[in-house]
Amino acid sequence: MRKLALDVGDKTIGVAVSDELLLTANGVTTIERVGIRKDAGKVMDYIREYDCDTVVVGLPKKLDGSDSIQTEKVYEFKTMLDNKLKSSGLGKIDVVFQDERLTTVMAEKVLIEADVSRKKRKQVIDKQAAILILQGYLDRLAYERRNRE
Repeated sequence: MRKLALDVGDKTIGVAVSDELLLTANGVTTIERVGIRKDAGKVMDYIREYDCDTVVVGLPKKLDGSDSIQTEKVYEFKTMLDNKLKSSGLGKIDVVFQDERLTTVMAEKVLIEADVSRKKRKQVIDKQAAILILQGYLDRLAYERRNRE
């Protein structure tokens, strides 16, 4: 089953999904935020569409590892998503955190190197950050599998 990743921001949520072999992360969309309940509902639509068993939520810690105001907002979003999943019968879906420190900076660098215009970068940066979050998670899964064998 596939994995879905989210880069949860105040205005948008970047969404990425893995391939079925869990090797690569691919950008899906950027969701415009309208309210935490509706946003979580939209994420559930993507979970169903891509038949995902795990949602990887980027956790925006400060560089020193402590929580920030945005970290608290992401915790709140995860709680809402967990509750909606349980109430909809999708309670078996795992919702996990992945450290996302510097993913937006790395996403911006990738987009600049690809010569994406400033206006276009603003539209896709959260999706690119979700790709980086998911790829980090997939790489960690592969590493853990190799070390168990």
